[in-house]
Amino acid sequence: MAGIDVAQKELVVSLGRMHEDLTTEIYGCKTFRNSDKGFKELVAWVTRFTSAEVAVNYVMEATGVYHESLAYYLTDSGNRVSIVMPNKMSNYQKTLQIKTITDKTASQAIVSFGLEKKLDIWQKPKQIFRELRQLTRERGQLIDQRTVLKNQLHAEQSEAFPNQKSIDRMKSLIMVIDSQEKEIMKEIRELTKQDKEVCKAVALLCSIPGIALLTAAIIIAETNCFNLIRNKKQLVSFAGLDVREKESGTSVRAKPKISKKGNRHIRKAMHFPALTAIRHDERYKAIFERLVGKHGIKMKAAVAVQRKLLELTYIVFKTNKPYDKEYLKTPIVDKEAA
Repeated sequence: MAGIDVAQKELVVSLGRMHEDLTTEIYGCKTFRNSDKGFKELVAWVTRFTSAEVAVNYVMEATGVYHESLAYYLTDSGNRVSIVMPNKMSNYQKTLQIKTITDKTASQAIVSFGLEKKLDIWQKPKQIFRELRQLTRERGQLIDQRTVLKNQLHAEQSEAFPNQKSIDRMKSLIMVIDSQEKEIMKEIRELTKQDKEVCKAVALLCSIPGIALLTAAIIIAETNCFNLIRNKKQLVSFAGLDVREKESGTSVRAKPKISKKGNRHIRKAMHFPALTAIRHDERYKAIFERLVGKHGIKMKAAVAVQRKLLELTYIVFKTNKPYDKEYLKTPIVDKEAA
């Protein structure tokens, strides 16, 4: 078993094995560059220190995009790869009671996790998921740039002696970004129609109140069409919308907060759909109003709706049934927020 802690420029690799008496041993650790040359050196090093009769399983966390090149290289080379959700590793590391967290201890924890757990073998996602993710993230970056420009434009126009040339340049840049955004949205629409699986998934997700093409495309792209997700709780944690509480005796009692340790693209994409669902769907409006009446914090209530909408995307996809508006007739039960 090879556990790999992936960073932008480095790969810290630890080797481990399990003996017949089920005890585990970590017997090697080395650092490599996160590059094609480093990948070759990594495989050669692992091969040198493991028996030819043993099939090595390479285990790593899903760390943004930095792990992807290595995962593709190892899979294309005929190696077994398992990718673990960051929240799973984070929870597992807490059980180890590691006092000092370094890249080395992180890779050793990944080895131990791989030896103790039964892991799925990672399969390369379809190209359409990669393309969708690139497009949706590119659009997100453009929107952020446009927001900055609009703020700068407003500030310049509010000055006592505004510079008209600066104003014209900023307006010109905003127009360019508007045009590029339209091009990207056109590409997203065309891309989602090319694949039957994606087209069907988008249609199912868009049946949910507040969720339109863009949000559906982001969720599908970031989860590889829910390929790494096993249940709705895991999806919520993957997005960083899971609630973290800290209590110890009677003296320590921090306010519950979402962890934000997850995919920020999904988390960001759920903001406006939740607001739309609150305005136009009676069920979510009732949940929102009840929570606001309970603690008086609108943003906290809106996040709870985001979480429920995200859970619903998984349910709708897995059951292969669109959102049922008649479900409004059933009693509203909000166990998490209760």
